[in-house]
Amino acid sequence: MYCGALGKTGNCQIGVSLHAATDWASAALDWRLFLPASWDDHTTDDAETAVFIRRRRARAKIDDEVRYRTKWRLALDMLDEAIDDWGLSARPVVADAGYGGITEFRRALAERGLSYVVAVKASTSVQPGEAEITTPPWSGTGRPPKPGYPHQPTDLRALALSAGRTALRQVTWRHGTKKTPGNRTGAMHSRFLTLRVRPANRNNARDTHGNLPAYWMIAEWPPHEPEPTDYWLSNLPTDTPVRELVQLAKMRWRIEHDYRELKDGLGLDHFEGRSMAGWHRHVTLASLAQAICTQLRYDPKAPAPA
Repeated sequence: MYCGALGKTGNCQIGVSLHAATDWASAALDWRLFLPASWDDHTTDDAETAVFIRRRRARAKIDDEVRYRTKWRLALDMLDEAIDDWGLSARPVVADAGYGGITEFRRALAERGLSYVVAVKASTSVQPGEAEITTPPWSGTGRPPKPGYPHQPTDLRALALSAGRTALRQVTWRHGTKKTPGNRTGAMHSRFLTLRVRPANRNNARDTHGNLPAYWMIAEWPPHEPEPTDYWLSNLPTDTPVRELVQLAKMRWRIEHDYRELKDGLGLDHFEGRSMAGWHRHVTLASLAQAICTQLRYDPKAPAPA
């Protein structure tokens, strides 16, 4: 299957991970191995193919209850385990566009009472936040018209470009370690646009009157760029400060930091085994090593930086 690290299709294992993160520290909490449909004998009606898959599963020591499950459902499984079974407090969920762009994933988060700030594509279909359901007048002949939005949906890119540069706000979301004579505090900042929008792609929930719910759209529009470069959707309350929205949108840098540390420093991607149990042991030990390094790094009693 396709492997992002290789940039091509190859033999690899793909994991889905759940992390806890703040501005100053983060750690991987849970992992799931993504099992493609080609490894699930329940996904085929061909007897010969099913036998082949079962033999392959047996060699890899995959338990019978482990079946093909989409990555976004694996992510939900881990959130449910962390909150319902482990008793961790619910916190805002951040995710990249591979998850945020899936309507069912966002709906499932909302149904669980979880707030989120997730990346989405510029082409995400939406109605403007001020759009309202209307019923066209009936001419008296034919079928009476049904209630609906007066205009066809647009997309996030079009709304952002329509709002224009005058609607942008300069936001500093954190202070990094790279300081220059012109930026002595290491402030990390850019220009952002926030709008209320109503996602209009398929499977979006509607209220009893047929209205699509309104959410935050966050768009980053750096200087010297002809249009926004990144987009997010969030179900946080309408009075949420823009800086808080941006801070959460940018929180994914911690996950990128985790993966860099886990792979480059702790050997996460060195696993060459062929069993599911072996894979889980490997990622668990790598995650434990990262958690210990994080604790040492921020422990004021540590004799030396970790």
